[in-house]
Amino acid sequence: MQLTLQLDRLIAVANGLNLVGDIQSDIWKWVIWGAIAILVLIAIVIVFAFATYGKLWIQSYMSGADIRMISLIGMGFRKVRPSIIVTAKIMASQAGLDINRRTGISTGRLEAHYLAGGDVLRVINAIIAAQRASIDLDFDKAAAIDLAGRDVLDAVKTSVYPKVIDCPDPQRSGKNFLSAIAKDGVELKIRARVTVRTNLEQLIGGATEETIIARVGESIISSIGSSEFHQNVLENPDRISKAVLERGLDAHTAFEIVSIDIADIDVGENIGARLQADQAEADTRVARAKAEKRRADAIASEQEMKAQVAAQKAQLVLAESQVPQAMAEAFRKGHITVS
Repeated sequence: MQLTLQLDRLIAVANGLNLVGDIQSDIWKWVIWGAIAILVLIAIVIVFAFATYGKLWIQSYMSGADIRMISLIGMGFRKVRPSIIVTAKIMASQAGLDINRRTGISTGRLEAHYLAGGDVLRVINAIIAAQRASIDLDFDKAAAIDLAGRDVLDAVKTSVYPKVIDCPDPQRSGKNFLSAIAKDGVELKIRARVTVRTNLEQLIGGATEETIIARVGESIISSIGSSEFHQNVLENPDRISKAVLERGLDAHTAFEIVSIDIADIDVGENIGARLQADQAEADTRVARAKAEKRRADAIASEQEMKAQVAAQKAQLVLAESQVPQAMAEAFRKGHITVS
């Protein structure tokens, strides 16, 4: 009997072990299928990433641009155009710029400048041009200039190849000449050309071309106005240029004045003579007005005298009319007798 009970127990334990084994087998099957699903999903993501960004990643890898695939995928989520960043990084790498992830032009710094609204490719082109011209321009300064609204590439080009500004500029002011008057009253019409190069140190916050034109025009007019005779200016126009250059007109501007050249100078009107003629005409009119006033006063005085004469005559007639009355009264009173 006891043997039968032991056999039953052994059979129950064996059945329990089989049940646990079946459960464990089912769990392992789910784990395996889950792992397969995850691997398939990862494979799909990898395939999609390579299909989308594989060309850019291979291009950057072969060019030594040091851009990771995860960075390219992140750009897509951050609304950054990966092609611009890759192109800029390749340009920097091929130009020999520092693209170190910590101290150089890293992918993150390029993305930050793009997201700030900057022109990444123009900044890189400006840095490369500055490097070729031995101009000290790092990424931070170039990015700041670009975000300030200035054309950093044009600034670098102007630093290498100075540009010429017309003074006055017909497109801005609509005038073709500056009008200045010497002390002798003769008008001179002048057109100057100012050669400037960009001052990168003062490009941010520095005054623009309009300030240069205004300062140069004011100085030219002032220099001519201090000349005794207009012939002196016509004989030595370079004196005006030298005097203007010595005033340091490029202070606090984004440019450095290289030279100021008088391109054209013409003699205008004799303003002094015209003013004198106008003054003489005005004096004549004043004299005529004064003479007319004196004549009117004389006529008024004459009429007044005539009125006084008429009044005196009236008084005389009145006195003469009283003589017969006085004589009659004297006869009545016996003061006068007839002999």
